[in-house]
Amino acid sequence: MATIKLTDANFDETVNEGITLVDFWAEWCGPCKMIAPILEEVSEEFEGKVKIAKLDVDSNPVSSAKYGIRSIPTMLTFKDGKMVDGISGAVPKQIIINKLNVYL
Repeated sequence: MATIKLTDANFDETVNEGITLVDFWAEWCGPCKMIAPILEEVSEEFEGKVKIAKLDVDSNPVSSAKYGIRSIPTMLTFKDGKMVDGISGAVPKQIIINKLNVYL
């Protein structure tokens, strides 16, 4: 399962059901590029259990502002539409996995 491309238009619909990890990122962000392959791996490992989605903050300012994103990469975890956790910065894969396992 590949990561889902989020926009302001499909954000609420995408995070509304189940567990979704949203990566707030930008094309010019070096740490965002470093974490992208890690998120692809996590997406494959959690297929059918967790959706991994990416939101370009430059193209989608409404959702970024709604959740107070001030630095990227920031990853927010949503469970049935409610934000339940967050991670800032490029972190090791195991930290992401540990955070997601709490909600499974």
